[in-house]
Amino acid sequence: MKHVKRVIQLIYCIYALILFAVLTISAAIALIFLLPFGKAKLSKRIYKVCRYWAKTWYAFIGIRHKEIFEAQHNFKKPHIFVSNHNSYLDIPPIVQLKHQPIRALGKFESSKIPIFGWVYKAAVIMVDRSSTAKRAQSLRNLKAALHKKTSIFIFPEGTFSMTDQQPLKSFYNGAFKLAIEMQVPIQPILMIDAVDRMHYNSVFSLTPGPNRVVYLKAIDISNYSIQDVDLLKKEVYERMDEGLRRYRNYPVK
Repeated sequence: MKHVKRVIQLIYCIYALILFAVLTISAAIALIFLLPFGKAKLSKRIYKVCRYWAKTWYAFIGIRHKEIFEAQHNFKKPHIFVSNHNSYLDIPPIVQLKHQPIRALGKFESSKIPIFGWVYKAAVIMVDRSSTAKRAQSLRNLKAALHKKTSIFIFPEGTFSMTDQQPLKSFYNGAFKLAIEMQVPIQPILMIDAVDRMHYNSVFSLTPGPNRVVYLKAIDISNYSIQDVDLLKKEVYERMDEGLRRYRNYPVK
């Protein structure tokens, strides 16, 4: 029986990956048609294309996006979203966050994937850490998005958190320093089920089911100065750590 279930899951995963490829090609074609309309509203149009791509993929593979609000969120104001990161299934929810235009910070290496990389470059703000000049350009791009009232999304851990005992890895300073410099509130969110839908060890671990996103209380930055980066980072970390322990039954501190 175990072998039968594994065969069924592999068939499901292959189906999901083929559908992913088809939808990605469709999204790439849609983006080509958007280019002649100019750059003024291009980021919002790209966001919509990616949002429909994610919603369609979810619908056909049986994954349910659900948002839980532990506090009110101001959808009319740009935020810096920060989240835990332990699965590739953390990515599709980003463009489904309640109709709010958002640009994620993405790794330059992912842009080299055929077809997907072209859509990826259009949808995210890439960070290329190969030189100081390229890192500085990424920062300028993030600030430009915030100036245009577009929220940005950052995984402050920088990479997957791969442990069943500790919810989060330590955070980098970038998101918190940027929030203080730009005086933009931080919106911590939790990806609750992504690691259950697809484990970080293999894309062939994909399963249908819920993929919940929890909005924690947003953090106002007005009382923080640039000297308070570590204090802000600690506050966000502790809120997210506590939330993940509640939702995923990690050992309580």
